[in-house]
Amino acid sequence: METHELHRGRLIDHIQLIVKDLPASKVFYTAVFKVLDIPMSGSGDDYFWADELFVSTADSEAAAGKLTGRHHLAFQAQDRAMVDAFHKAALAAGGQDNGPPGLRKYHPGYYGAFVLDPDGNNIEAVFHGEAKRSAASVVVTF
Repeated sequence: METHELHRGRLIDHIQLIVKDLPASKVFYTAVFKVLDIPMSGSGDDYFWADELFVSTADSEAAAGKLTGRHHLAFQAQDRAMVDAFHKAALAAGGQDNGPPGLRKYHPGYYGAFVLDPDGNNIEAVFHGEAKRSAASVVVTF
């Protein structure tokens, strides 16, 4: 079998979603991040953020008055149970099922679940199977 190497945390610096209903999105993402063990990093009247994801209203300065289109974001999970918990929490927090937890044919061991957030973005949690990580995350200080 051919060996593949996956890299996470080096291509994307940050992603911004512009949403219609910030409170609904905050409820959704707070629930999702809780089960993924990712703390909310900050918030203001027209935004919130966690790690690389920044979510704001169309009225925020960074949005220039326009909503983003439909996006697909995949969050890393530490195991299959975390994927299952993500799906359950996302549905309880206003998400819509877009694919229940289960193995996918993307590569051996790929276990994912998909939900639509309050703005219709396709949000996934994925566990890639047992693997060795060089680090839990990339830490940037400045």
